[in-house]
Amino acid sequence: MKFFRRVRQKLILDAKNIRYIKYAIGEIILVVIGILIALQINNWNQSIEDKKSLDEYLIKIKYLTLEDIDQLDKLSKGRKQIADLCKKARNSILNKTENENLFLFKISGAAFVDFYFKPNSGGYESLKNSEYYGKINNTTLDSLLTKYHGLVDIIAENERSYNQYTVHQENYLDTQVDRSLILASAFMPLDSLAVKATPQAEYDQAFIEYTAKPAYRNVISLAAWQFDTMIEQYYQLTDLGHLIIKEIDATTAD
Repeated sequence: MKFFRRVRQKLILDAKNIRYIKYAIGEIILVVIGILIALQINNWNQSIEDKKSLDEYLIKIKYLTLEDIDQLDKLSKGRKQIADLCKKARNSILNKTENENLFLFKISGAAFVDFYFKPNSGGYESLKNSEYYGKINNTTLDSLLTKYHGLVDIIAENERSYNQYTVHQENYLDTQVDRSLILASAFMPLDSLAVKATPQAEYDQAFIEYTAKPAYRNVISLAAWQFDTMIEQYYQLTDLGHLIIKEIDATTAD
């Protein structure tokens, strides 16, 4: 009997141990599940914060791109007006009617004005230098932004080349022609000119001699055809800008 009593007690103890082990395992499983849920919630919250930060970068890029588009529109219109004038002046040269179109040649001097597209690249550069740029890597938006800023660099180089050429030609003209009468005629009020001893004919003659110089006509001829290329690049950049804005709207709406 004593033997059987000890066996029964041992079985009871073993059963308690088994129940305890099961209970301990259950608690461990619950703790692990709790940790996994906490990690998942933390990752979810971090994902929300990351998207919010990325969206802030993208929205900034969007509004800066809109400013670029507005600037490109003004540049396109300005260069087109000058290009049209220069084309007419070039035709006048070919038809040998320069003296009859002196006013046209005067205003064609706008081809010497240096215009520059000044892109708002701050938002894009900030995103590239942030930890969030990788989140749009190899996406449609990434491709569009790369193309956009690649074309920005091409435009900048073309503008720089043209403007440097016009500055060089203008500096050369300054060594060849006395521009005092030209500048007076261009900037002084007509009533002030009327009381001067110099007659209008001398002002006109000064313009004729100035606009007859090869350096002056070279700039007009260059603007007549190169501005068309610049304007086309402005249009291409504008189209890319609209695509970027559309993609940003889709990305930030998710």
